[in-house]
Amino acid sequence: MADLVVRGGTVVDGSGAPPRTADVAISDGVIVEIGTVDPGTARVIDADGLLVTPGFVDIHTHFDGQATWDPLLAPSSLHGVTSLAMGNCGVGFAPARPDRHDWLIGLLEGVEDIPGTALAEGLTWGWESFPEYLDGLDAQSRAVDVGVHMPHAALRTYVMGERGADHNEDPTPDEIETMARLTGEALAAGAMGFATSRTEIHRTRDGATIGTLRAGEAELLAIAGALRDRGQGVIQLISDAYQTTDHELVDAELGLIEALARTSGRPLSFTVQQEYQTPDRWRELLERVGSWRADGLDVKGQVAPRPIGVLLGLQATANPLLLCAGYQEVAGLDVAARAHALADPERRTRILAEHAQQVATLPEGILRRIVSATDVMFELGDPVDYQLDASRSVAARARARGVDPTAAVYDALLRDEGRQLLYLPLFNFSHGDLADVHEMITSPNSLFGLSDAGAHCGAICDASMTTSYLSVWARDRVGEADAVPVEAVVHQISRRTAEHVGWLDRGLLAPGYVADLNVIDLEVLGCRPPRIVHDLPAGGRRLIQEATGYRWTIKSGTPTFADGVHTGELPGGLLRGTTATPA
Repeated sequence: MADLVVRGGTVVDGSGAPPRTADVAISDGVIVEIGTVDPGTARVIDADGLLVTPGFVDIHTHFDGQATWDPLLAPSSLHGVTSLAMGNCGVGFAPARPDRHDWLIGLLEGVEDIPGTALAEGLTWGWESFPEYLDGLDAQSRAVDVGVHMPHAALRTYVMGERGADHNEDPTPDEIETMARLTGEALAAGAMGFATSRTEIHRTRDGATIGTLRAGEAELLAIAGALRDRGQGVIQLISDAYQTTDHELVDAELGLIEALARTSGRPLSFTVQQEYQTPDRWRELLERVGSWRADGLDVKGQVAPRPIGVLLGLQATANPLLLCAGYQEVAGLDVAARAHALADPERRTRILAEHAQQVATLPEGILRRIVSATDVMFELGDPVDYQLDASRSVAARARARGVDPTAAVYDALLRDEGRQLLYLPLFNFSHGDLADVHEMITSPNSLFGLSDAGAHCGAICDASMTTSYLSVWARDRVGEADAVPVEAVVHQISRRTAEHVGWLDRGLLAPGYVADLNVIDLEVLGCRPPRIVHDLPAGGRRLIQEATGYRWTIKSGTPTFADGVHTGELPGGLLRGTTATPA
């Protein structure tokens, strides 16, 4: 007997099969029947005219601190996500010796732009070992299920102390053995895998490079051997291979990735995105993945289904005026007062002149883009239009009106009493449109990821990628040559991600599977504009982004969100290790 029936919806089951009209019957948190169901006395959710999908599975988030105090884990839970992975990029809060707490906070503050004051107040540090951290997470209920990687940076400093924070320091053989042993213990306790970072972009609060940046092969292969020996877990990593112009480094990094996959025998994914200075490198990386897969290795490139964009504004971490002396004179004012001061015509003229001088001297790179890339800056409407094209940028529209693009950006930042945000694609937009993104997401060698939900609290809000993936590619581009069928999109954000990390009991609407569902009005599905809120501990700042069109989100058979509003239910918990395919 069912206790909940989702009746008459268009079921897209996550397998990649075409949509069909059916009822979904749920009992005790599990799907028991799909077809024509007599609901009897069960509660009924009318899904006529609506899309019914599995709950989405996001395997790249950074809620490691927030998950210890926040049961909702928004924005992810507002965008149909019912299972998510933390500990990515090798950063996290366990294992943690008591004298390394502040260093770990500074690491996450620097690498992931999470306010250190919020972490300092919010984290209870009721753990030292990784298994103890899992036990702490397991003691709490939440709206979603979470799984956690063993993070390399935390592991390295736990074993090596201060030396572990220096990528020039090599561990001793005994330290390598200890890292491998602790990884095995973490896997036994329920770690979903091991994650590491090998990119210059990742730096601590003090600007130091991350200790794992150039970790040697002996260290990494020993840890990979722990996964092999237990026959469980996945490897996730980010490497500079996608962006460096040093071809020897690219070859070395790809050789190491292959060695990790071969040694561990486990699924591995690594970041693949398009950098402006290496606009075709991503193709090379996915081609290499294809050759590895043909050789029997389970490797995938983690890609994003839209440009990865930084949000610029007076409230945000960065804005194009940040380096100007005239701006710094008023930077300490609250946002509304700052916008008022910046509207002064004399100050505006002075700052625009200072800005022009800066642009002439800044070297190529992310900072120069943030300051001056008006050709790829976009104003965010409501709903946000993620069908980006450089012909609709702030600069393009300004030139059409005969206005200087930088002046147009300046004026845009003052709107809504200084709360207006601009969107700047940092990656996946080298050619000014979505053609390359389409090629990435339709590659058999790619895997949906890189939402970075829970991180970059004042700069990036890509937790909404699940929503924009459905709305942009499966709805708004219908009839166009590059449209992606709705069943393919749903598969990529549910069953494909779940299978990769070994969560085999979800991401699919079928009898015996966990009853994680979304009931979606596809016609009105969309992303509201991101906005800054101060709801982290100690009044910490973060970006939040609501969605429209999610009529219901159901976790383990319990409705958790109705029309975007939390129902008060918290049926989610901790996912320990892998889960079995239902019989």
